[in-house]
Amino acid sequence: MNLAIPSAPACLPAGQAYPPQRLRVPPGAWDTHAHVIAGDPSHPFVAERAYTPPSVNADDYVAMLDTVGLAYGITIQISVHGTDNGPILQALRRHPTRLRGVGAIDGTESEAALLAMREAGVCGVRINELFSGGSCSNQLQAIARRCQPLGWHVDLALHGRRLRELAPVLQTLEVPLVIDHMGWCDARQGTDQPDFQAVLELARLPNCWTKLSGAYRVSVQGAPYDDAAPFTRALAQAAPSRVIWGSDWPHVALGDPASMPESGRLLDVLADHLGGDESLLKAVLVDNPLRLYGRPGSPIHG
Repeated sequence: MNLAIPSAPACLPAGQAYPPQRLRVPPGAWDTHAHVIAGDPSHPFVAERAYTPPSVNADDYVAMLDTVGLAYGITIQISVHGTDNGPILQALRRHPTRLRGVGAIDGTESEAALLAMREAGVCGVRINELFSGGSCSNQLQAIARRCQPLGWHVDLALHGRRLRELAPVLQTLEVPLVIDHMGWCDARQGTDQPDFQAVLELARLPNCWTKLSGAYRVSVQGAPYDDAAPFTRALAQAAPSRVIWGSDWPHVALGDPASMPESGRLLDVLADHLGGDESLLKAVLVDNPLRLYGRPGSPIHG
């Protein structure tokens, strides 16, 4: 269900980033979920958006990566830009050896347009039903068909309930799938809830990857989000070679300063939730995302 809010309230900017205090970030580490936001006359926000975020550009994002010690980043299309991929393409062209992108399409794009996106460094397409403005799951199969010859994956920004409903369709798709934010399952209902069990079943598919991100989105306890830790551990145990991590910077749709996370601390949270397992952390932060996305600056082969 889209979270449409007629007034599209303003949300807070991200705070200052700091290096993690406990995690020693391994060389070549990735942030697989962040946004660049324009909102200028060339790239206006869609009218049906759920919130109004402040602008952040590629230089802002790369500065955050440098601060926390991350080598590479993925810019994910944000709902407020609909299918206008211009801000992402600008970011990729400005930092071609640091960033890859995940865009949004409506399925009517020309082959030439999609090939140009791939040439710029786009490696996937997002389905987003969490906030108004994104592509909906009724386009899932058509979008997957467009992605397959391009070598792209489909990124799923869907609640666990919706993932459970769509599981029969998702299991038939012949493209890589990436589940955002551990499936956005309600932490209060625990890991035995049917929605999360469906996410786990999907995560075990050989073509499905899951982001161990968004702990602050699903937690009801606040930092260090201990109620999200069982979800992180269960997904890592289910598919240790296909779990990845993202900061979700700049943490949009938040209005309470007390709930604003900080990227370095989120890396410490990941390390704590995974018990400090250095081998697993290297897989999550380095090896797994490199296999999924390919090194920025290298060709994306369809």
